[in-house]
Amino acid sequence: MEKIVIIRYAEIHLKGKNRGYFERVFTVNLERAMKGLRHELRRISGRYLVENFDEGMLDEILGRVSRVFGVHSYSVGYKVESDMDAIFAAAKLVCPMSGTFKVDTHRADKKFPLQSMEINREIGGRLLSERKELCVDVHSPAAYVYIDVRENGNTLVFGEFLKGLGGMPVGTSGKGLLLISGGIDSPVAGYMMAKRGMTVDCLHFHSYPYTNDQAKEKVVDLARILSRYSGAASLRTVSVTHVQEAIHEKCAPDLMITLLRRFMYRIAEIVAKRNGDQCLITGESLGQVASQTIEGMTSSNSVVRSLPVLRPLVGFDKDEIIERSMAMGAYETSILPFEDCCTVFLPEFPAIKPKMSYILEEEAKLDVDALVEEALGTLEKIEL
Repeated sequence: MEKIVIIRYAEIHLKGKNRGYFERVFTVNLERAMKGLRHELRRISGRYLVENFDEGMLDEILGRVSRVFGVHSYSVGYKVESDMDAIFAAAKLVCPMSGTFKVDTHRADKKFPLQSMEINREIGGRLLSERKELCVDVHSPAAYVYIDVRENGNTLVFGEFLKGLGGMPVGTSGKGLLLISGGIDSPVAGYMMAKRGMTVDCLHFHSYPYTNDQAKEKVVDLARILSRYSGAASLRTVSVTHVQEAIHEKCAPDLMITLLRRFMYRIAEIVAKRNGDQCLITGESLGQVASQTIEGMTSSNSVVRSLPVLRPLVGFDKDEIIERSMAMGAYETSILPFEDCCTVFLPEFPAIKPKMSYILEEEAKLDVDALVEEALGTLEKIEL
């Protein structure tokens, strides 16, 4: 009898003739998640088995599996020969000593001499004979004994389904560049796109010396948290201090954020194309702050020439975003009190619904190309 972890995938089973590709990427992601741990990963009929691992590392293995997108559910159980005595021995290990229970069998091996209901009755009867404080409840049992008779002569026995993250394997839906700040929203946006199978690179804008090294380290930490889910994401940083100073000196104060974001999108598109990213990703939520009105979003989008801009949180409210930030383990880092570049030269009354003619009139006071080029000269890549 061998203790195993059983992993089942989510949407991959819908992929028809392309399923093999998605399974291969999923396998790579699982292996990456298990890196450094002794184990064997085996695929059998839409399931993956983690075998030959150090049982002292079981909690670590489960923690890593829980962060892999594409996992529908996973279980800790036992692999035994397809023999009723061996199945019963494993069932005793997953069944409680008392309370209500139910045996639930799936018989993939149609050559096995007993049918599913017969297996249920025999294993359930044996458990009742040995454990007098057990009681069968087929409608709402407190515990289950799941039996999965496979075609290869082995049977999997386990007691519960642990819910996975779902979604698609990272790497099956292209690559995007996330504009990551030190706040709550943008790491969640990256998480949501990774859940749909997208590889996520990160770009952070800073305003040193107006912002300090602690603010930068906070973003590095957030990118590392995101990388637990999105794989080996990269982080690049760009200084926009000179851009903010130029806007502050020459343009209307109420357009500081609007104009700055237009520069960020211009710079981000160039960085994305250089890096092979196919879209930009932001953490904007419609109406959340002054720059996230439809007019503000239209202004930002208008400077992006050839890439889509994805806003996975556009319809979320703040409580929903916070809930997801907590779930991914980013919230406590996101709320650390270190300012980001958007707080520098922040106007008292920012424009909420700026007209494009007004934006273009003020932006004409700046040498846009020179400022963008200077910003790109500060580009730095940070290894996570």
